[in-house]
Amino acid sequence: MQKYQLYTTMGAGFESVVAKELQSLGYQTRTENGRVFFKGDQADIVKTNLWLRTADRVKILLKEFKAMDFDTLYNETYDFDWAKLLPVDAKFPVQGRSVRSKLHSEPGVQSIVKKAIVNKMADQYHRRGFLPESGNEYPLDVHIYKNTVRLSLDTTGSSLFKRGYRVEHGGAPLKENFAASLLKLTPYDGTHPLIDPMTGSGTLAIEAALIAKNVAPGSWRKFAYDGFDWFNPQLHKDAVEEAKTKVKKVNEPIVASDIDQSVLEIAKVNAHNAGVLQDIYFKQLAIKDFATDLKNGIIIANPPYGKRLKDRESAESLYKQMGEVFKPYSSFNQYFLVGDPNFEKCFGRRANKKRKLFNGNLRVDFYQFWANKK
Repeated sequence: MQKYQLYTTMGAGFESVVAKELQSLGYQTRTENGRVFFKGDQADIVKTNLWLRTADRVKILLKEFKAMDFDTLYNETYDFDWAKLLPVDAKFPVQGRSVRSKLHSEPGVQSIVKKAIVNKMADQYHRRGFLPESGNEYPLDVHIYKNTVRLSLDTTGSSLFKRGYRVEHGGAPLKENFAASLLKLTPYDGTHPLIDPMTGSGTLAIEAALIAKNVAPGSWRKFAYDGFDWFNPQLHKDAVEEAKTKVKKVNEPIVASDIDQSVLEIAKVNAHNAGVLQDIYFKQLAIKDFATDLKNGIIIANPPYGKRLKDRESAESLYKQMGEVFKPYSSFNQYFLVGDPNFEKCFGRRANKKRKLFNGNLRVDFYQFWANKK
C-alpha cells in the first residue's frame, strides 16, 4: 500500500501533546509550529483519524516547493498528477494561507492554485470549459510560509474535535480535543479518581471517561477520506470493529458537579450520546459545598473567566472560594484553566507550573498544583 507523508494540525501550544499521542500509536514524528509530521498508508490515515484525541486534522502532504511569484506557483501546482487524486467530478475547495511570504494575497494564492488544478484536470480528462464539481469533496489546502509552498489534502473533513456526541451546548463549552489535551497534560489515565467540580456541558468528564474506557474518539463519525474514490472503504469498517474490542471498564470514579441543574441535564445528554453516562457520577453542587472522601486523584476545572468587570469581580470571588475549599485536598493534583492573571493571588497559592494556551482566540493559563505525596 502506498506510503504518504502525513501531518496533523493542532491548537497552539499542543504540539508536544499530539506528538506524544502519535508516538504512543507507534509513529515516528517530526514537530514544527502547529504541525506534527509522520509517515503512513491508508490504514494509518484511518487509525489516526479514529484514535487521535488531541489533534485537529490529519492531512496528506502532496507537494512542497519554493515560490516567489504566481507563475512558479501555477507551474508547480500544474505539474502535479491531479487526475490520480481527483476524479473528473470531484468537488475540490482550496483553502489558502500565506505567512511571511512574497505571495501574501491569500485570495490570489487560492485562485491561482485552483486555476492550475482545473486546467491540469481539463487537459488530463480531455474536458473543455468548467469541471462539474458535482461529486464527493476533496478538501485541498495551500499553505505558504517563508516562500515555501505546501499543497495538502485534508483526510479529516470536519475538525476532529467534532466527535459527534455533543448535541447540546451549555454556555461556552471547551472543544472536545482541547479538553482531551488538558487531560493529557495531567497524569490522568483512568487509574485514579477524577473530579470536575464545574463541569458545564460535561466535556472534561466525558473525555476523561473515553480515555479511561479506551474508546476511540472518532467512533461515531465519518471522515473526508470516506468519500475518496481511491480509498479502501473496508479499512474504516475494520478499524471501528477492532476499536470496539479494545474498550475497557472504568475502575475509578469520575465525578462531575455543577451549581446549575439545567446545565447538568445537558451534560448528561452528551454523556449518554458518548456512551459514558453510567461511568460518570453527576451531581448538582455549589463549590462552597464541595466535599469528597476520595483520595490521590485529579481535580480539574474550567471556571468562569469573568471578562466583564462585574463578572470579573464575581469570578475572582469564586477563585478565592476555590482556594479555600480545595486546600484540604492535598492528595489531589489540581488543574485549573483560567483567563484571569490574578488567579493565583485570589486562589491563595502559587502554581507549581503554569502553561500558556489559547482557548479559541482567548489567551488562558493552565495552572497546575501538584499533590503532596504521602
